[in-house]
This record gives sequence, C-alpha cells and structure tokens, in this order.
Amino acid sequence: MSTDPAHEAAPANSPAAQARRRRTFAIISHPDAGKTTLTESLLLAGGAIHLAGQVRARGESRRTRSDWMKIERERGISVSASVMTFEHAGLVFNLLDTPGHEDFSEDTYRTLTAADSAIMVLDAAKGIEPQTLKLFEVCRLRDIPITTFINKMDREALDPFTLLDEVHSKLAMDTAPMYWPAASGQRFAGMLDLCADEFVPFRRLEAGEQGFAGLERQVRGGPNFLAGIGGDVRAELEETAALAREGLPRFDLQAFREGHLTPVYFGSALRRFGVLELLSGLAAHAPPPRAQPALVKANETSIEPGGDDVTGFVFKIQANMDPKHRDRVGFFRVCSGRFQRGMTLRTAAGKALNVHNPLMFMAQEREIANEAFPGDVIGIPSHGGLRVGDSLSESGDVVFRGIPNFAPEILKRVRVRDPLKQKHLRKALEALGEEGVTQVFKPVAGGDLIVGAVGALQFDVLDERIKAEYGLEVIFEISPYQAARWVSAESRADLEGFAEKSKMQMAEDVDNAPVFLGKSAWEIGYMQDKNPKVRFSASKERAA
Repeated sequence: MSTDPAHEAAPANSPAAQARRRRTFAIISHPDAGKTTLTESLLLAGGAIHLAGQVRARGESRRTRSDWMKIERERGISVSASVMTFEHAGLVFNLLDTPGHEDFSEDTYRTLTAADSAIMVLDAAKGIEPQTLKLFEVCRLRDIPITTFINKMDREALDPFTLLDEVHSKLAMDTAPMYWPAASGQRFAGMLDLCADEFVPFRRLEAGEQGFAGLERQVRGGPNFLAGIGGDVRAELEETAALAREGLPRFDLQAFREGHLTPVYFGSALRRFGVLELLSGLAAHAPPPRAQPALVKANETSIEPGGDDVTGFVFKIQANMDPKHRDRVGFFRVCSGRFQRGMTLRTAAGKALNVHNPLMFMAQEREIANEAFPGDVIGIPSHGGLRVGDSLSESGDVVFRGIPNFAPEILKRVRVRDPLKQKHLRKALEALGEEGVTQVFKPVAGGDLIVGAVGALQFDVLDERIKAEYGLEVIFEISPYQAARWVSAESRADLEGFAEKSKMQMAEDVDNAPVFLGKSAWEIGYMQDKNPKVRFSASKERAA
C-alpha cells in the first residue's frame, strides 16, 4: 500500500466525495420580492464579498454583485442569469441568480435545468404572485425541491398562517416552518427556532454596519429568554408558535427532496436577518448533485455524479461579458467526473473541444478554474462552437435531456439605420440570439430579420446591448407576423412539401430549425388542421 500523501488524500478529492460537498441552487421570485438583495446577503454570509450592495443604491461602489450589465445597474432589475460560487461550513455553494422580471423568464427556465434545488422568495406583504407561480411550475416539472424564504418581515406583512395557507393551496405543497416570527413591521422582534426552541432577537443594523443581525440566541429557560420584547408580542408569539407546532407539518427530509413539502424561513434580506439560518438550512437539507437522466449510445440511463467520465451540459451562452474582447462564454453544469483544465470534451455530434481556459464565476468577475466537480458551473470560452443544450463528455456518447425554447409572444422586424452595416447586424443578432434570451428568425425568402421576445422590455434590452456592445443603431418595426411555431413531420417529404408551399412564411432559427411564422393564432390553428402530417410546436428542446 502506498504511503504517498497525495494517494491517501485521493478519496476526498474523488467525484463522489466532492459532489457530496456541493449545493447548487437557484433563487426564484416575482420582481421586487428581494431576490437580488438576498443574493448579496448570502454572498456576504459565505465570505464571497465584504460589502453588501443594495439594488437601488447609488454609486459604483455599492452596486450589487450579481447585476453587472449596464441596463441592470440603471434600472435596478436582473435581466440575465448569473453564477456565483462560495464556500461556507465546509461546503461549496453554487448560486444561480435568475432574472425576476417575467420578460426574461426563458433565461430563468433554462437556468433551473442546472439547479438541484431552489429558494423561493416571497414578499411577506404580497405572498404568491403570478411570476412566482410560473417559476414554481417549472421547478415542479423538473422535480426541484424548494425552500421558501418569506422576506421583508420588518415591514407590515400578512399573517404568517395566511401566507403558509396560500403556499399550500396555490402550490399544492405542505409547508413546514423552521422558525416562527414575532409580529412584523415596526413590531417585528425576531423569530423562534421551532426545532431548538431558541429565540433569535431582531436588531436593526446601524448605518454602514456590516455583518448580520440576530447572531445572539436566547435559550428557553434562560434568564434572557424573550427579554426585551413587549408583553403583547411575547404572548402573541407563544400562542401562534404553539398553534404552528400543533397544526402544521413537521419538516421531513424525504418529503422535501421529493417536492411534496417546503421548509419555510422568515427574515429580512435587506436587514440581513434570517439569512444565516436560511443558509444553514440549505447546508443541512438541500440535496447534493443528483443523477441526471440521459441517453448513452441511444440507451436511456442516469448519469451518477460519482462516475469517472466527465459529463455535463451547456444551459446558457453569454456574449460580451467582457465587451473589450467580444467573448462568448458557455455556462457548463458538470454532472459527473473530475473536470481538469486542459481536458478535451466532445459533443454528441463528435466535435472535440479543448478546454484550456475554463472559468469560475463571481457574476462578471472570473478566474481560471483548474478543476471542477459535479454540481459546479464553469464557463467555457467559445467563438461559436457551443450552443445552448449541447451535451459534453469525455466519451462523446452522452446526451442529456434537452433545454427548453419557448415560442415568443411578440415578433418585430429589425433593421439597422446604416444599410451598409446589415452584415454587422446579422452577426450581432445571431450572437445575442445564441444566448437564448431572444429568438432570431431568418426568413427563407429573404428580407429583414425577425426578432421574437416574451415581453416588450426584452426589445429595450436588445436595443441597448446592440448599441453598447456592437456600436449599431437599430430600428424595430411592426412585423406582419404575430406567432411563431417550430414545424416537424415524421416524413422528410411531408415537411419539405409544406415548407415549399408556405415558403413566404417560413424561417429558420439560430439552430437552422424550420419555423412557420403565422399572421395570427387563428392562422396557426388553421394551418395545423389543413396539414395534419405536420406538427406545429410552441416549444423546442435544444439538445446536441
């Protein structure tokens, strides 16, 4: 038996052992629920940053770390998913921050494919909001366990029983409160740990004070238990906490990981209260990387994190993270194996990719990643060789479940003000279209490109990014089309026959897949009835 220290330490650095140390999670919420502020507080708790920014804080020194695009900083919203890695309590956390605005929901949907769990942030005064519900349904489709954080308890809030009942009724999921709040708003005094029966008092941090509120705990039976809070709040807390213990489910790890139950935490991300408790809950209960369904040589199987073959998939392409270099970076979720810098990975189509400069992220900031393990997200610089949905592995035999593309709800024609720069516009749109945030369609019969988006705000972002990153002035015009559907058929002849008959309304997406552009939703239905051998799909899986 070898006495080489490196050999003896090898098991701790194995894919299986390192996977057990990973927690890869996304944060989902309705806009303005406090998601980005919570992200900042989690990064501060993990030691990844030393000064928490605020979304609406003024001055470059106080910009939030996850919102790095110019438009994000100006408008105080997240429009692109970002990745942040930090360590805490001996674990590695990969935090996937997602856009909250519904106009950028498709980026969020794709990012959720790379997450093993999610934090659902609710505004304590509003409860379940429409976008929250949409994102929850995506999590449910992918069996992603959800931890709930009820934010803004330092403001006037709905009754906690009302909030939990709403989660239960609208999401059809049991709620297991891990803590119980003592009032809300100006009366908010802290929260009771329902498991340890300890009280965590709330204290407003002084201006400029860093660190966290609620670091002290008061043990029941101790001399200071519930000291310093009013008698009415104390009586209310004792009564409601007893009702919560008796009437609400206890936390069950299996039910949580199967998606039937959500543990609930309360706090204030802005006041950095309840964040440490949330992070400890993630460390204790959130699942490590799970087996991923895949095809290996056309056979259905599951890829286990502890496998030796390095595998993973690209869930996002981000263009121009560094505007000086016009770069394109593929966000690659490692699913198995020990990735090492300089490795050669292969797509399912057989294309070899030498990964010389893989990146680890802190939002826009990056550093070279010498190695990565299951659950980690690394950036792979690419000059057009990677697409969203690509599966990569050492063997080239693995294809993971595809990443969804959804039909846009708004279509516009786009042209450049300077006709001599038409080629530059096409190149810019194709690069940004490959990020998957907007859809770009090239009419088969020629003419101006058609851009599709979920919401109007996407066009504003696209306009500003084309101007800032490519120096082009563009004009968006009303399109004659209102709907786009991907078309397919069992027979190649049937598809080609339809495409020829409908040539003036046919286009191709960035993957060169055929798309029918309809003048109305009614026309889509009519064409479907008239061409029963052709499938008109409102979604498409992007997979290699």
